[in-house]
Amino acid sequence: MLSTKSTTAWAEIDEDGRLIIPPDVVSKFGLKTGAKVRLDEGDNFLRMHRPVSQLTKVYIEPTVECNLDCITCFRNQWDQPLGRMSEETFEHIYTWLQQLDPIPDVYFGGIGEPLFHPKTIEWIGRVKQLGVNVELITNGTTLTERKSKELIATGVDIVWVSLDGATPETYSDVRLGAELPKILANLKRFSKMRQGGHFPKPEIGLAFVAMKRNINDLPEVIRIGKSLRAKYYSVSNLQPATEEMLDERLYDRVIRDIAYLDGPNVPKLKLPKMDLNETTYKALFEVFNSQVNINLAGNNWGQSSDTCSFVESGTMSIAWNGDVSPCWPLMHTHTTYLHGKPKVSYKHVIGNVSERSLEDLWMDEEYVTYREKLHGFGFAPCTFCGGCDLSETNEEDCIGNEFPSCGGCLWAQGVIQCP
Repeated sequence: MLSTKSTTAWAEIDEDGRLIIPPDVVSKFGLKTGAKVRLDEGDNFLRMHRPVSQLTKVYIEPTVECNLDCITCFRNQWDQPLGRMSEETFEHIYTWLQQLDPIPDVYFGGIGEPLFHPKTIEWIGRVKQLGVNVELITNGTTLTERKSKELIATGVDIVWVSLDGATPETYSDVRLGAELPKILANLKRFSKMRQGGHFPKPEIGLAFVAMKRNINDLPEVIRIGKSLRAKYYSVSNLQPATEEMLDERLYDRVIRDIAYLDGPNVPKLKLPKMDLNETTYKALFEVFNSQVNINLAGNNWGQSSDTCSFVESGTMSIAWNGDVSPCWPLMHTHTTYLHGKPKVSYKHVIGNVSERSLEDLWMDEEYVTYREKLHGFGFAPCTFCGGCDLSETNEEDCIGNEFPSCGGCLWAQGVIQCP
């Protein structure tokens, strides 16, 4: 997200009992006539979700090719074709973007390294001319002085850099073929080249994939980020793409506890915010492992999330060949591991930008119905149950859902997350 600033506004009830929402909120959240809006009732609130008809961000994958061989990458166990987005495919996307009102934000990233495509920087510049926020994620290896200058000149809003280690040893242990000193040198130069004084643009974000071998580097990664004047940090767990990576997970107990902590008879504990230091650390560590449902300063900890962040935030994903999918994980067929067993997630394609406009694809009847289902998350609890044979693919689940079934999605439980 480009901003953490929330909207504070007042709605009124008219004489007919209808809720009247301020015009600026109506515009910001795409509350057009006929839009369906999901409502959640809490102890003292009524929460309104973004309507499924509002498209706010488009993920564009320039390429699935990369100059590194990272141990965390899905490409370690898949048989999908490699390729780069053609200029013709991008022109379709660019044309369709201009026809949308409002034009959504754009994020350049996917399986491969976006800057490995010779046209990515040019495309970023063209999209920025549409007056929208644009983000890019990169491994930083090709962020030369020339490319840095060109990238900054595009006006890109955020540049995310994957940084999975704070020492040359831990970094190269994850990102095979890359050297941390070179990456940091590239980032320091990039940071200094930015214009804007106290508010330099583009803003810098660091993305960290946490696992046993590198989790102790996280504090130092944040310190490195501060020295680079990074504004955003995104930490995700590892989703193993090979059997060898299973032991690197940091969420085995978390997954098992989700079902228990959601139970109606589980004791509930409310915790306030407090300092985490030598005095509180031991006690809080034991409390968080005490099998109680914890509410930390108004936020639940440990229970199931059942939330598709891609759908809830109004995004769609476009693969390098122009295929449109509901989310980043469904752009390509790939294998991961769930409950210690291989799980094949087959790609789900709504259509292709060479044949249909983005608006037509976004409002496709089956696609809208699918997004509505994800809002309610009516899928089997594959993530935290024992794991029957049906959980080994996303083709169907045990309560009758057909492809794509999202019950085993770790993104939906807040275990895996993207910047």
